[in-house]
Amino acid sequence: MKLYSYWRSSCSWRVRIALNLKGLSYEYVPVHLVKDGGEQNSEAYRSINPMRTVPTLELTEGGQVRRLSQSIAILEFLEERHPSPALLPADPYLRARCRMLAELVNSGIQPMQNLGVLQRIKGELKGDDKAWCAYWIDRGLAAFQASAQETAGTYCMGDAVSFADICLVPQLYGARRFGVDLAPYGLLTRIEAACASLPAFQAALPDRQPDAQPA
Repeated sequence: MKLYSYWRSSCSWRVRIALNLKGLSYEYVPVHLVKDGGEQNSEAYRSINPMRTVPTLELTEGGQVRRLSQSIAILEFLEERHPSPALLPADPYLRARCRMLAELVNSGIQPMQNLGVLQRIKGELKGDDKAWCAYWIDRGLAAFQASAQETAGTYCMGDAVSFADICLVPQLYGARRFGVDLAPYGLLTRIEAACASLPAFQAALPDRQPDAQPA
């Protein structure tokens, strides 16, 4: 398998965590989102992912090259192809709650801090991109914490790592990047600390990727 990734992309980070948790080896293919106008905009990468985003997971099955983009779709694929360890609860209601928490980040927060959105806000609209991000991240984390209260244990869904944790951890990193005060989110930072003790999460950290840039 190949993972087209960018070290600081939260969506790529999610997939790295899932691959690590499931013990799946992969080749890391860096896609620099800023250099030379962004390598994701090149013709070569657009032929791989027309949306010009990361991550893209590429694998060969039956002699055919197959590609998947969009991190949640990739997580679902990995869960179905490699069901152990399970990253979704067995109970239908709890599975839906887990997906709901993941989507609070995936649909409710991350698109607001996407690089393309921020470049337009700052470059074309002359707005305060950091203030924009901080507002939406803070609002989203408040909703996430309130929603997670029902199921939280060691992790978001009791005592087993799930999609919800995989989405939460990179988002908290993003919150710090944009100066969001995490003091009100004690439940979320406690869960983050529990995840940080796991080798799969440690290996997925941005600064441990081959394309990591100096701070």
